[in-house]
Amino acid sequence: MTRDDLIVDCHCHAGTGDGLTGPWDTSAPLGAYLRRADAASIDRTVLFAPFSSDYAVANREVARIVHAAPRRFLGFAFVHPERDRGRVAAMLAEAVTVHGFRGVKAHRHDGRLTREVCEVACRLRLPVLYDVMGDVAPIELFATEYPRVAFVIPHLGSFADDWRAQRAFLDLLARHPNVHTDTSGVRRFDLLVEAVGRGGARKILFGSDGPWLHPGVELAKVRALGLPKAQERLILGGNLLRLVSRVRQPNDRPPVPDAGTGELPAAADPWTAQAP
Repeated sequence: MTRDDLIVDCHCHAGTGDGLTGPWDTSAPLGAYLRRADAASIDRTVLFAPFSSDYAVANREVARIVHAAPRRFLGFAFVHPERDRGRVAAMLAEAVTVHGFRGVKAHRHDGRLTREVCEVACRLRLPVLYDVMGDVAPIELFATEYPRVAFVIPHLGSFADDWRAQRAFLDLLARHPNVHTDTSGVRRFDLLVEAVGRGGARKILFGSDGPWLHPGVELAKVRALGLPKAQERLILGGNLLRLVSRVRQPNDRPPVPDAGTGELPAAADPWTAQAP
């Protein structure tokens, strides 16, 4: 299998939470998820914690899961924009240098995305997967303020199937080169079709929101789009691999763009780099 053929689920929770108010902050076991993902021929999965009162602790639990199967998993660090104020840089430095994580996860349920999170993500070239919970208007602000940060807004902007929010998000997806989305939990299929048409296949990532949603069902939606093979490959894995390959270590010097193209050089494939 070539790198272009990899199917990568960009959105899956793993580990334990401590809120005990629902599955989302109690437990995210991977047993059933992995059986379903294997049956659907999903090759790799990006993992991040469920909701937690201490994301530094939760991220270390995810790191243990990732390190036990580095050819299968890649980690994103969950941060709380408000409660982790003042320690985001330290948390993400640990996530990248110690755990080999390649992205940031934040959620509007915890708090609005902050300049602190965006600044660190920009410096380390980390993609930011931020669930806005239908609060799509601020995307205009942080996408404009941080044009070099790749923002991935899951669920077309609303897991709750808020049609108005998803419709407004499509305009932002089409206008901002650094705004992406994932396919997880999108129920209005025609909006997903429109997202590909307006934003382009390079802006869409396959995600399942596992382990609570079935990865095979979520993958079937992408297959049902009936896209040309090259575009489908981008959505199923190519886009995620491109975004995470840009990450650099906290002490690295800023990369120098190629003189001929203006493109920044890509780092090694994360799974190749993590191979035992």
